[in-house]
Amino acid sequence: MNKKKKASLLSFFTSPKTAPYVFVAPFILFFLVCYVYPFIKTIIMSTQQIYGFNDVEYIGFNNYRRLLNPHFFNALKTTSSYTFWTIMVLIPLPIILAVFLNNPTTKGKNFFKSALFMPALTSVIVAGIFFRYSFGEQPTTLVNTLVGFFGMKPRVWLQERGPAMLALVVLCTWRWLGVNIIYFLSGLQAIPQEIYEAAAIDGANAWNRFFRITLPSLKPVIIYVVTISIHGGYSMFAESFAFWQTHTPGDIGMTIVSYLYQMGFNDFNMGFAAAIGITLLFIVMLINLIQLAFMGFFKKEGN
Repeated sequence: MNKKKKASLLSFFTSPKTAPYVFVAPFILFFLVCYVYPFIKTIIMSTQQIYGFNDVEYIGFNNYRRLLNPHFFNALKTTSSYTFWTIMVLIPLPIILAVFLNNPTTKGKNFFKSALFMPALTSVIVAGIFFRYSFGEQPTTLVNTLVGFFGMKPRVWLQERGPAMLALVVLCTWRWLGVNIIYFLSGLQAIPQEIYEAAAIDGANAWNRFFRITLPSLKPVIIYVVTISIHGGYSMFAESFAFWQTHTPGDIGMTIVSYLYQMGFNDFNMGFAAAIGITLLFIVMLINLIQLAFMGFFKKEGN
């Protein structure tokens, strides 16, 4: 390639008209290959019965009709309950702790920030195994020992639906509390202190400042945390797998992703597993659209 061709090629890629497309092209290619193509392929797969690599039968929407079974509805109920309770804990509790950590008079703030964030760096499988033994059925396990101090009898925590859900929520809280605190701390530090000073001059006490200034100012962060919490709750798999592997007593720990894993990799029914995945995608999208509309995300600022 001579110098003129090199110069013309270089000028083509660096010109103001083509340079933006050159920089965006790697992301677009990555998105098309790693997201769009698998999504379309999964939709096609969900309408098939797959017997082997080259043995495929088109069955229409039969895989979606098969979703109307007790196992799927139980998994949907368990996943929805888990998502609900994690949101109920991991929204108000991190906000309260973030307010305390944002207070200039709080001592050891950096230590508490680091200590609360450390669980997020821990492997979920390692943490799940620790909590599985902590919630064990023996009277000498950690949780049964702790409840024994309050006069309560030991329980078989991971064999009953209510206590098992409590164990999952406790693990999720331990793991993600510090992350949500960081989110809310960033929102708190973006609120101008002059607003609090003006409110204090007008006679507003701490409660009024919290409910009338802090919470409304944190609304964008709350919307974001709720949105990712819904996604995280409905995509939960590793925690349940660490507690019960693939078989749970009475399906108390079976989530939608666990059901997908069981159908796809244990029963080798990839078409049905693809239908579960597509259904889960639309469930999460629908719930997030509802909560975004409820939180006023789609309202214009002037309205």
